[in-house]
Amino acid sequence: MADETTTTEERNARKVREGVVVSNKMDKTAVVAVIERVRHPKYGKFMMRTKKLYAHDEANDVNIGDRVRLMETRPMSKNKRWRVTEVLERAK
Repeated sequence: MADETTTTEERNARKVREGVVVSNKMDKTAVVAVIERVRHPKYGKFMMRTKKLYAHDEANDVNIGDRVRLMETRPMSKNKRWRVTEVLERAK
């Protein structure tokens, strides 16, 4: 019975974000700006909140301005906790 419980366990869903590449100067790393609209707690106005995430880019194929999809992953360095899963739109 113990074997049945271990085989049916699944990992939790990983977080997925979309953003725009703002820097690709580092080797195998891209800095991606993720913009979210949040409501002000008191005044109710929607504000844009930008978060810069460091993402692992194994092939070094993303360029500045590309729209990419990121997936949460294990810590790969001091700041890098995301990886690029796909390029949604190339920069023009």
